[in-house]
Amino acid sequence: MTRVKTGTTRRARHKKILKMAKGYQMSRRRRYRVAHETVLHSGQYAFMGRKLRKRDFRRLWITRLNIALRQLGSKYSQFIHQLKEKKINLNRKTLSEMAVNQPGHFKSLVKSVIGTR
Repeated sequence: MTRVKTGTTRRARHKKILKMAKGYQMSRRRRYRVAHETVLHSGQYAFMGRKLRKRDFRRLWITRLNIALRQLGSKYSQFIHQLKEKKINLNRKTLSEMAVNQPGHFKSLVKSVIGTR
């Protein structure tokens, strides 16, 4: 059986990983073994971050809504409950944007859902 050398293949694989590790500090961008571990971990962090971003934004929208509703004399949980009872399908992102950018419209929506207070 003939001997197979991996020179070009290994060089290409290493170059690919080191290119992905560009911008890292110290040996993380220079040494293949360390760079390879770092690139693998960075992929895991990126995957996790994409999931966490959705969670963080929902949390932000709920916080904004709660602040806006408390200024109008209501609570977030009561407001959401009333929305569901009256079958108004507005998501938290839309409600949050309305509370921040169009406070007049938001106030009229709150009054129509909860009633006058």
